[in-house]
Amino acid sequence: MTGRFIAVVGPSGVGKDSVMEGLCAKRPDLVRARRTITRDPDAGCEAFDGVSRAAFAQRAAAGAFALQWQAHGLCYGIPATVHAVLRDGRDVLANLSRGVLVEASDVFDRLLVLHVTAQRNVLASRLLARGRETETEVARRLARPALSLPETLKVIDIDNSGSLQDAVSQADTALYPLDACARMAPDLRTRT
Repeated sequence: MTGRFIAVVGPSGVGKDSVMEGLCAKRPDLVRARRTITRDPDAGCEAFDGVSRAAFAQRAAAGAFALQWQAHGLCYGIPATVHAVLRDGRDVLANLSRGVLVEASDVFDRLLVLHVTAQRNVLASRLLARGRETETEVARRLARPALSLPETLKVIDIDNSGSLQDAVSQADTALYPLDACARMAPDLRTRT
């Protein structure tokens, strides 16, 4: 059986990368796709392969990406090597743009969307704490209409307004419900 490609989506500042790190720490067999991005490699945040636009175009032409898209003036790519991981039956997590989900559903047979959300005031606080945007820019960002998710996809909503541990637990239980049931089942062994 092939593994699932789990697309993690949500607004900027919602904590997608943190939830993904928490899931990977909890589930060592879970693979996090390392994206290729036309961004300075020292830009921080997630671990990624930073390349120039020319290098990205060369890799794309050579078939190095299973999925690629553009957002916010940058090019993003998911390496084609994820197909081998999925064939081995392992699940793969990847931070994706909501705008590429339909294309992703054509590329990955077992696509699942993990939609991370948070209350507006929590998002504002997190975005301001990053120090990359002014209060006005954050307000403008939060005033944009939210993109809807395609109704044809299986989507799991996770609220990351509280503690990261709670969000990771929500995601883990939703992604692996049989494991959660086993943890909660009473001891059914015969007692003497």
